[in-house]
Amino acid sequence: MLPVGAGSCPAQGILGGVSDLIVISGPPGAGKTTVAAALSRLFEPSALVPGDQFFALIDQGYIAPWTSPAHHQNEVVTGAAGAVAGRFATGGYTVVYDGVIGPWFLETFAAASGVLFLHYAILLPPEPVCLERVRSRTDHGFKDQEAARHMYRQFAMADVDPRYVIASTDDADTLAHRLFHLVDEGRLQWPAHGAQT
Repeated sequence: MLPVGAGSCPAQGILGGVSDLIVISGPPGAGKTTVAAALSRLFEPSALVPGDQFFALIDQGYIAPWTSPAHHQNEVVTGAAGAVAGRFATGGYTVVYDGVIGPWFLETFAAASGVLFLHYAILLPPEPVCLERVRSRTDHGFKDQEAARHMYRQFAMADVDPRYVIASTDDADTLAHRLFHLVDEGRLQWPAHGAQT
């Protein structure tokens, strides 16, 4: 694969005939949305799927997703998001999904997507960086510091292969190009069967 503008970029993913599904995850303030948008621009054709929008579809009975009573809601929303992302991928688009998909919900998302494998990255800059971004951002309604701290620690303590964790404060374009090459090399493939180490 080559970035858009660097030559001819195939419309298919690493497996011929199947476009890629790339999940950019992490806690609030990790930079998911900015990095995912930059990464999506490197593919043609691509679909950028914002995970927060699926929670916004709940009209009545919304439960804060980081709380224990929200488990069923989160499972339903994760499945719906996976199904939409998977449909774009099987339809020929490289999909960049931007959302809080912890390792504990990755199987649910993947099963709903219907794809054979996906690429998974957790953006995890230092906790103070994430908290400051949450506190100071003006383009997002979520500003709950305690909830952000709780979600950060869930990711930091998760049982996940370190290959999927990107602990960096690089700018969005730099991270997007790094992720592009990691995807191209198969290093973020999940499940990891046959992926390079």
